[in-house]
Amino acid sequence: MNFLDNIKRWLGSVTEIGLLLIAVGVVFGVLFGPGMPFMGANIVGNLMALIGDLGSNGLVGLISLGIILYLFEKRTTV
Repeated sequence: MNFLDNIKRWLGSVTEIGLLLIAVGVVFGVLFGPGMPFMGANIVGNLMALIGDLGSNGLVGLISLGIILYLFEKRTTV
């Protein structure tokens, strides 16, 4: 079980780093505009498209958003 715990901790750390990079990308996108290259992606535009897709799908989008939030909330830091 120690091996699986190590993998869970490692994946949790990778997820946290990814979320931090997304947050930095959003801040840079807001401060410097959409022309600011941050890892070659328009992070703010992609987030807006995701939110628009979830919103246009009605109840299915709301359920998907709830599942995503549950998965992020369930995650614990070790």
